[in-house]
Amino acid sequence: MKFFDRTNAIASLREIRGMAKNNAQFTVVTGRRRIGKTFLVWKAYEDEPILYFFVARKAEGDLCEDYRLEIENKLGIPTMGRAEHFADVFEFLMKLSIERPITLFIDEFQEFFRVNKSVYSDMQRIWDMYSSKARINLVVCGSIYSMMTKIFKDKKEPLYNRQTRFMTVRPFTPAVLKEILMEYHPGYTAEDLLALYSFTGGVAKYVQLLIDAGATTKEKMLDQIVKADSIFLGEGKSILIEEFGKDYGIYFSILSAIARGKTSRSEIENVVGKEIGGYLTKLENEYEVIAKKQPLFARNSTKNVRYIIEDNFFTFWFRFIYKYSYMLEIENYESLKTIINRDYETFSGVMLERYFRRVLIERQAYTRIGGWWDRKGENEIDIVAENELNDEATFFEVKRKAVNIDMDMLEQKAATFLRATGEFKGYSISYRGLSMDDM
Repeated sequence: MKFFDRTNAIASLREIRGMAKNNAQFTVVTGRRRIGKTFLVWKAYEDEPILYFFVARKAEGDLCEDYRLEIENKLGIPTMGRAEHFADVFEFLMKLSIERPITLFIDEFQEFFRVNKSVYSDMQRIWDMYSSKARINLVVCGSIYSMMTKIFKDKKEPLYNRQTRFMTVRPFTPAVLKEILMEYHPGYTAEDLLALYSFTGGVAKYVQLLIDAGATTKEKMLDQIVKADSIFLGEGKSILIEEFGKDYGIYFSILSAIARGKTSRSEIENVVGKEIGGYLTKLENEYEVIAKKQPLFARNSTKNVRYIIEDNFFTFWFRFIYKYSYMLEIENYESLKTIINRDYETFSGVMLERYFRRVLIERQAYTRIGGWWDRKGENEIDIVAENELNDEATFFEVKRKAVNIDMDMLEQKAATFLRATGEFKGYSISYRGLSMDDM
């Protein structure tokens, strides 16, 4: 698959490189694994040689030897000879950048925790010593999101706030997914587009794997995902076990419950069988895997809360792959596909609501977008969008099929919302149904 999107991120990285020719720049690139961070940096700097340091899990002296060879090959200069500590390599480059601009890209930066934790304090010391005179464009990225956040946003860590830019790489938007399908399957249907969004969430690697395999229809995507040699089947474990550590079992139980529709804390605790407040807080704030949702304009911060898995792929993985892993153990792939197809309409209905919410965000036509539901669960509005700049609000009902949209019921629910919240007084109110026909 060819390179798509990332225009703004590439422009930012190139702007930073230009700034680094006068003042040292320290950019952190984060985002969930498989999102395309490394490829993005390479693409941004493809027009000139850059130093690329990959932090593998091996002895520090061996890493330094790799880096020494990279410096000599890319810059064409002799170095200081074999170094045993990364601090010596980094200080050499910081000094060198006083004489000539250098772009240094360090990948899997969080792995220094395993190689030698003192690397971070050494880097802080050297950065503080030379950055006022250096002309280095330092870019670091890592695939364990929680560790990267800790390194730069925990006040106790030596590199806290040393970065000059903190970039987060996001999934492809619905507009980009449409562009990709138009390129590789011009006759795609709304079902194909919804499937690509539902299964991948716009995560670049997953999209690439499907496109490269020619899986551009819902049926072909499912065949590619659920088969013997599919990387999708083990993907949830390979990414999240490293994030969660030894407590991953509890986190997996929580996420599995949420994926099955148990969205309140009490419902999740009934499934897991223990108090989970601390785990939910970590999943939300440290790992950023779940989000806490409340009805729009809710006055109380603790009541009527719902938890969702924000990542579409993880939602799919826990809803189907993890839940039915016993089928995969006996290689019964066809039965799993049958179950996914059986439950797909309900699952994709939830994803369709996410899709349209994302589309509305892309349009930048509203100042506030959310959902609303009452405490009894009797009245629920899929999307409420407000534009406070011109006193307008729109209530949306989302269904897979347009024929199932009940506009009278939507207006009744909106009336309940207006009475309960007291909001949107004097506003121009409109109502709209959204279905797969509107994708």
